[in-house]
Amino acid sequence: MPNIKSAIKRVRTNESKNVQNSHTKSAMRSSIKKAETALTNKDDNASDTVKAAIKQVEKAASKGLIHKNTAARKKARLMKQA
Repeated sequence: MPNIKSAIKRVRTNESKNVQNSHTKSAMRSSIKKAETALTNKDDNASDTVKAAIKQVEKAASKGLIHKNTAARKKARLMKQA
């Protein structure tokens, strides 16, 4: 544990940001998997799940959790499957 007050605060903020970032990334991955399974099962709401997955990917890219080229690649693969 750090002794300096600002370092202590930094540790606290880093922990909270880490929780937020991991939650956002997990939600992104889950929505991608849901979209892929909907496309393989040819569900009638597959286009809605793909739109939701693309929205999650764009959100993660805008927050800097994933690189913009990674986001573009993930979106392109989803659209290609669709």
